[in-house]
Amino acid sequence: MEQQYAQRCSELFAVGGYAAVRAAAEQGLEEAGPDPVLLRWLGQAHAAEDEDDHDREAEDAYRKGLALAPDDLGLMVCYLELCLRSDDFDHPARARRAVVLRERIEELAPPGSAERARVDSATGWAGRGYWDDLTTGVLQGQAEQEALADQSAQVTEALRRAARGETGQDTGEDLRAAELAAAVELLQGPWNAPLRFLLAHRVGAYVLTFLLSFGLNKALVVSGVLDFSLWGWLFWVPLLAAEAKLRQARRLGQERVVARIQARHEGLDAASAPAGR
Repeated sequence: MEQQYAQRCSELFAVGGYAAVRAAAEQGLEEAGPDPVLLRWLGQAHAAEDEDDHDREAEDAYRKGLALAPDDLGLMVCYLELCLRSDDFDHPARARRAVVLRERIEELAPPGSAERARVDSATGWAGRGYWDDLTTGVLQGQAEQEALADQSAQVTEALRRAARGETGQDTGEDLRAAELAAAVELLQGPWNAPLRFLLAHRVGAYVLTFLLSFGLNKALVVSGVLDFSLWGWLFWVPLLAAEAKLRQARRLGQERVVARIQARHEGLDAASAPAGR
């Protein structure tokens, strides 16, 4: 039974369904009793939210798991990552715990193992300076923009297929396909035509919007109408609305995939339940 719940947690975690992972882990712990693997999944699903309250819940889960299995490398590495991510000033006990955990992991995990690699990655991340954080933030922003550009291109093509009357296939548990289907659904209708146009010509729209925004602000200042102008920023509203639709589609697609995974597992549970239960 524990393995079934652990598999469910793994599948849900892979698609970002952290709340569903917590629910599945808690249900498994309630039905099967304390289990270090389920406690690790519970901790990871809390830690993924990156909030103080969730971090406390994650630490509690990891400590309970290590009380059951003191040498569980998976639990120790997850706990170490949480400790390294926490602020030393606000959580000094976690900073001290990180030292102990790292020493123990190095004792148990052979060189070149996946656990050692995760430790090296976590400690490298924790040792970053201000400029490293700034560079990482820029790279993450670029990656996000590239992902949105790729999604907008796929959405535009899917909208063209829908306009030709081509029906979409069932997306099943494919996260990217579900996000794409949700975007097509959200961008249908004549009122969304301007947003569809902007997504279809995304690069040009960004260039034109920048020029219009900068030009209007500059003109209002040079003409003496205003000493300082932000009115040009209004030109960005349609583009921001279009990208907000894409982000909404991501959330909706994720919710649908999580619901399908949960429904599949619930069906398997019902099929395997003893008759008359």
